[in-house]
Amino acid sequence: MGSSLVFEMEAFDSLIRVECDNAELRDTLLRYLLPPLPRREASSVAPDIDIQIKQSADSFVIRVNGEAVSSAVSLSDAALETVKAVDEALVQRFKTLRAVHAGAVVIQQKALIIPGTSHAGKTALTAEFLRRGATHLSDEYALIDAQGRVHAYPRPLLLRNGSPKQSLVLPEELNSSFVASPVPGGWVFALEYSPDAKLEISKRSQSETVMLLLRNTPHEMEKSPQMVDAFLRLAAGAECYEGKRGEAGETVDRVLSLIGQK
Repeated sequence: MGSSLVFEMEAFDSLIRVECDNAELRDTLLRYLLPPLPRREASSVAPDIDIQIKQSADSFVIRVNGEAVSSAVSLSDAALETVKAVDEALVQRFKTLRAVHAGAVVIQQKALIIPGTSHAGKTALTAEFLRRGATHLSDEYALIDAQGRVHAYPRPLLLRNGSPKQSLVLPEELNSSFVASPVPGGWVFALEYSPDAKLEISKRSQSETVMLLLRNTPHEMEKSPQMVDAFLRLAAGAECYEGKRGEAGETVDRVLSLIGQK
């Protein structure tokens, strides 16, 4: 183990400090941890989110503000766990944005949102849209502001590629890029994944759209009383669909046809 290696970044009104004692891991995190955001050397200001990754003889331990949150054996898994630790810490600190568990891309200057829980296949759909020319908002959180616009959560995709193990993939590896500015909502597609499912997609109302978004938010209603208003504003300008799906390619073909992009 060498000397401590530290860098900082600012994200969503939070100062994040990342400290590790492995130079290769530090370089990996510089590449994959909220990639579009500027990095800088450590300052004397106390961070809001203090990430420490310490390497022992057989593992890496990831701590957030002094508390151990996960561990990993390999360097690639340590980077993956650090990305997830930052996700969890940041979403709890959002002040003006409301997060929805969702993949989200931009097509024709409007957001297409794919709400869903973990293992719902939203990352696979997001990646397929990026391969077809969409630009990347997120594969984990769609961030909604008070006007109902959608902001990027600029992390890499966590793709499984048919394997239980996730890997970090940047949009540029899928011939896409991160979106820099907020965009209006255009469509919401809540599609339950099953490998053998027959593709079924039906339109839903504005009120049903809001309920779908609420079911997929990590925020508690009493702590975010303005959340419903933000979701109503998004739903007012968006078309919403719900259904079942199987393979990602067929699903994206149908979705692009429904929104007039094919």
